[in-house]
Amino acid sequence: MVATNDAVLEVRQLHKHYGTHRALDGVDLTVSRGEVYGLLGPNGAGKTTLMKAVLGLQRPTAGTVRLFGGAVGRETLAQVGALIEVPGLWPTLTGDETLRLHARLRCVPEQWTEPALELVKMTGARHRKVGAYSLGMRWRLGIAVALLARPRLLILDEPTNGLDPVGIREMRGIIRSLADEGVAVLIASHQLAEVAQVCDRVQVVVAGRTRYEGLLGGLAVDGDLEAGFFRLLETADAAAF
Repeated sequence: MVATNDAVLEVRQLHKHYGTHRALDGVDLTVSRGEVYGLLGPNGAGKTTLMKAVLGLQRPTAGTVRLFGGAVGRETLAQVGALIEVPGLWPTLTGDETLRLHARLRCVPEQWTEPALELVKMTGARHRKVGAYSLGMRWRLGIAVALLARPRLLILDEPTNGLDPVGIREMRGIIRSLADEGVAVLIASHQLAEVAQVCDRVQVVVAGRTRYEGLLGGLAVDGDLEAGFFRLLETADAAAF
């Protein structure tokens, strides 16, 4: 893990309120160059809201987000690749046509589509219509789109969604190889086992609040990560009453 002075993403005291509901309630995090950082928590914990705030898709109620030492804006977001929730793809286009269209939209060379397809192992399906793709294939193509502009920060919401066991293992390898090349990766998941195999540090978010942040091993109870995770959830539930 690299030093924190290589910070790519910094979030400080981030709040997002919807009336009386606090989707985020003072979250802090720092993701550094070459690091894989995991956001863990149950559905509705605030993970996706946090990612959308980082991408400028949600306006925070309070707090700050800084990308590469600057504010969230056109120039900084151009260096970010993201896949949040369901990939937005056109079913009548082929995989190759989809990437070429996104290359033009993002003003990157069309020849960059080839390595993106190769990385997610989709070259064999490049000429098939997206409408005929399985969920796992759509997810791979969505990640290829996110990687197309060769981002310095990659944000993935449930990156193994719809993948079979072989695909899950391959995705772990892709994420780690990107980090080894210096890309900062932020992952959100509720799958503890998957996060445990790929992340350098994690944050557990429950009901919009940070319940744990640090090395994954520090979350364990008597060496059991799952026991530690569920103890945090139980403690958070008890504190709500």
